[in-house]
Amino acid sequence: MADGPILVTGAAGFIGFHVARRLLRDGHDVIGLDNMNTYYDPVLKEARRAELAKSSRLRFVKLDLADRGGMANLFKEFRFPYVIHLAAQAGVRHSLVDPFAYVDANLSGFVTILEGCRHSGCRHLLYASSSSVYGSNTKLPFSVHDNVDHPLSLYAATKKANELMSHAYAHLFRIPMTGLRFFTVYGPWGRPDMAMWIFAKSIFAGEPIALFNNGNMRRDFTYVDDVMESVVRLVKKPPAGDSKFSGKLPDPGSSSAPWRIYNIGNNKSVELLEVVRLLEEAIGKKAKRELLPMQPGDVSATYADVDDLMREVDFRPNTPIAEGIGHFIKWYRSYHRL
Repeated sequence: MADGPILVTGAAGFIGFHVARRLLRDGHDVIGLDNMNTYYDPVLKEARRAELAKSSRLRFVKLDLADRGGMANLFKEFRFPYVIHLAAQAGVRHSLVDPFAYVDANLSGFVTILEGCRHSGCRHLLYASSSSVYGSNTKLPFSVHDNVDHPLSLYAATKKANELMSHAYAHLFRIPMTGLRFFTVYGPWGRPDMAMWIFAKSIFAGEPIALFNNGNMRRDFTYVDDVMESVVRLVKKPPAGDSKFSGKLPDPGSSSAPWRIYNIGNNKSVELLEVVRLLEEAIGKKAKRELLPMQPGDVSATYADVDDLMREVDFRPNTPIAEGIGHFIKWYRSYHRL
């Protein structure tokens, strides 16, 4: 596939780690970039980095996306044929606390990626967007062909901005760009700030689980191996412009430019209370529940339409939630030596 190393940003992060590890196992040379920030436990990030370093095909680079000179030099040195950009400042709630972190990483940092691709002959940029861009949309399942102009958090707004920025570059410079709207991803090596990890930690510790909107929340939980498979297949499918695109009736999920958006979700919506029940089953211990009101920036339900993904790569995420939770808890016990 590649005649040079593939750049994976956020390689010490959750999804980036899994994608980088898969590419290494498939025999590709990978430059893994991460700034190893302290948004969550850097010990976990270091453990992921160490796991990747078992492959001689990995070169790890500690670098911040906002370092314009460092990023320009990196692209100049390697002229990456493929870039998988998964680094970002994540988290809906944290964007209410530290908005400038999202501007630096998700906006300024994204421009360094776009400029790097522009000046180094990149053949395909894939980048992380988010299901949060659907914001106040209530028509389910969420489709990439729906308008997404009503984000409910700054985090979501930065991800929508990434989609628009990439479209401009795809149009101007004909660089194929693919946006990946990830729905609630979970699994081994996951993130401590996400619900699955928080719930498991609380159950093991005998502490109450905070269930917002009184537990009446539904999420499209997507197992990380399905996410990884979708991304790796899409790398080989750089988009061409859609010859049927109409400026009179513009399709939000397509373009005359070489630009596409895909939902990466499990195509199912699961109640949080059901997730808690499955975690109780896997852990062998009852949870204490604390019912709380809705949090600012949250949405009550997510559910992905993945028909476009299926058509493009002949694959749809489909790991049953009970199976995925079983794998996650097995890893969690091992990692924490429980």
